[in-house]
Amino acid sequence: MEMATVKAVKETALPYRRLKRIWKYKLLYVLLLPACTWVFIFDYLPLHGIRIAFMDYNSIQGYAGSHWAWFKYFRMLVESEMFRNSFKNTLIISLYKMISGFVCPIVLALALNEIRTIWFKKTLQTAVYLPRFVSWVVYGGIITLLLSPETGLINKLAGLLGMKPAYLLADPASFRFILVLTDAMKEMGWAAIIYIAAIAGLNPEVYEAAVMDGAGRLHRILHVTLPGITDTIIVIFILRVGYIMSAGLDQIINLYNPMVFEVGDILDTYIYRIGIEQFNLSLAAAADLIKGIIGLILVLLANQAAKRVNDSGIF
Repeated sequence: MEMATVKAVKETALPYRRLKRIWKYKLLYVLLLPACTWVFIFDYLPLHGIRIAFMDYNSIQGYAGSHWAWFKYFRMLVESEMFRNSFKNTLIISLYKMISGFVCPIVLALALNEIRTIWFKKTLQTAVYLPRFVSWVVYGGIITLLLSPETGLINKLAGLLGMKPAYLLADPASFRFILVLTDAMKEMGWAAIIYIAAIAGLNPEVYEAAVMDGAGRLHRILHVTLPGITDTIIVIFILRVGYIMSAGLDQIINLYNPMVFEVGDILDTYIYRIGIEQFNLSLAAAADLIKGIIGLILVLLANQAAKRVNDSGIF
């Protein structure tokens, strides 16, 4: 009886403690409110449009005048060779980007952390951050100029080495490599900020103890820095897994051309063509729904795997 009474008292007091905690950190919740509002308006409210994927949607007649088609458009996607090819390209390009976009920021953050000259460190940090603030329209134009077969700097250097000029952006064998390389160059500086912040939060006394024990720089990185930011690495990895079905519409639509459709066409560009250019909204919505469901499943699986391996996840 006493145990039951104590349990009942605790359960009654729990909501009060939660409200007290919320009130204590009320200013933080106020700061969080704009972000929550943004996500609700632009991510959750549009979810009612998912029904388009199951309808013969007519934009003039709207939902009321459109008839249910159920899984008609999903069957069309499965039977479409173009969709299957874009699905395959999305997985391949995203996996490459996930590896480069996951490893490069960690290596960059570790390298920046080892620089002891403050002015050089700050200058280098600013230099690697800057590409993140350039749009893919501008950045893609720069890449196109650099890789131009006639006036491009890359081909001029290749000519000096006795190599024949080539238009790499029209070469299916090189296109995916260029996508991965340019994406890493543009984004790794910005992505490294989180790891740099995590490293800055590590206890300096642990480094001092490692130095006193005779640990070199590499040993400190492997046995102090990396273990100290493991939780951050896991969280970032799980979040990146959620974007594995998004291979980068802005980048690819500014770089690809008919010569590389076979290796460069992804789900995002496929949805853009079907939905915007051909105005087949139902088919485009079905493709986007498949992309979203797969991304959600991958996040859940990655989170469960992280909990089992390291008892760490995002929820």
